[in-house]
Amino acid sequence: MSIPLSILDLAPIAPGETARKTFAASVALAQTAEKHGYRRVWYAEHHNMPTIASSATSILIGHVAAQTSTIRLGAGGIMLPNHAPLTIAEQFGTLETLTPGRIDLGLGRAPGSDQVTMHAMRRDASSAETFPQDVLELQGYLWGESRVPGVQAVPRASTRVPLYILGSSLFGAQLAAMLGLPYAFASHFSPDALFEAVATYRSEFRPAELTGTGELSEPHVIVGANVIASEDGEDARRQFDITRRSRVRSMISRGPAAPEYSDEQIDAFLTTANGRHIANMMKYSVAGTPDEVRAFLENFAAQTGADEIIVGHQSPRLADRLRSVELTADAMLGAAV
Repeated sequence: MSIPLSILDLAPIAPGETARKTFAASVALAQTAEKHGYRRVWYAEHHNMPTIASSATSILIGHVAAQTSTIRLGAGGIMLPNHAPLTIAEQFGTLETLTPGRIDLGLGRAPGSDQVTMHAMRRDASSAETFPQDVLELQGYLWGESRVPGVQAVPRASTRVPLYILGSSLFGAQLAAMLGLPYAFASHFSPDALFEAVATYRSEFRPAELTGTGELSEPHVIVGANVIASEDGEDARRQFDITRRSRVRSMISRGPAAPEYSDEQIDAFLTTANGRHIANMMKYSVAGTPDEVRAFLENFAAQTGADEIIVGHQSPRLADRLRSVELTADAMLGAAV
C-alpha cells in the first residue's frame, strides 16, 4: 500500500508577480493535487514576508475550498500564540460548516515572523508559554466541550475539525503525544531533531481521554520533504539550484537597502559555514526524475517510519510545479497523469 501523500503550498510570490496571481496558482495546485490522489493541501501562516502570500491562512483555505471538491485543506499551520483560541475556533468552525469533512487545523507555537513583526501584531513574547493550554481551549470550542464556562464558538460544525500539532523540536512531539493528537514534523526546513522527535512522540503517545474525542487510537506521524520532479533529471536539479539560491537570498538579504547578490555570490556563500548551515535546512529534498523521487521518498518514509509524507513542490515556475505534482503522484500513488 502506498504511503499517503500530501502537499504543503507555501503560496510563493515570484519576483515581479502579484499576490493575486499567487492565489490563482494555489487554486491550480490544489485542483491538480485533487485530481491526482493527494490526501490534503496545507498552507502556513507567515507574516511580513514579501515572498509568501498565506498570511491570512483561513481566508486562503476558504478560497481554495470553494474551487475544489474532495481534497482536504488546512493550516500547516496556524501559529496559535498569535491568536485568541476562540477566534481560530470561529474561523475553522465556519470553514468546516461550509465544507464539511474537508478541513484540517495544524497548530504551531512559533510566531511565523520576526521580533518587530511580533510587536506589530501585539503579540506578547511570552504567549508561547501557554500554547498547551491554548490548544486545549481551542479543542474544547471546536469539539463542543468548552473549557470556558458560558463561552462557545459559533458556528461550531457538526463534524469535528481534526487537530494536528506541528513542530521541529521535542516540545511539539511531547505535547502531541500527551494530547493523543497527530504530529507533523517540519523536516522540510528544520531537519535536525527529526528522528529524536518522532521516536519521542511514538514512545510517549497516549490516546486522548476526553469523552468522545479518542479519534486517534495510535500515533500518526507526518514528515515534510521538498520535491522537484521532472522527466529530465538535470532540469529538475537546475530548478532546485534556482530555488535554493532564492531561499538563501531571502534569508541574508532583507530590507529595502539590502544588496542584490548574483548567483555566483550566492554559490560562493553556500561553501561557507553559514551557507552550509542554511543549505542544511533543505536536507530532506529531492530533485530528479520520477523514479529518483520515488526512491528518495520511499527511503525517507522507511527511515522515519512516517504514516504520511507532506511535500513542498519547489519548482520556481507554476507550470513546473504542477508537472512535479503530477509526476510525483504517478510515481508514488499510481495516479493517472
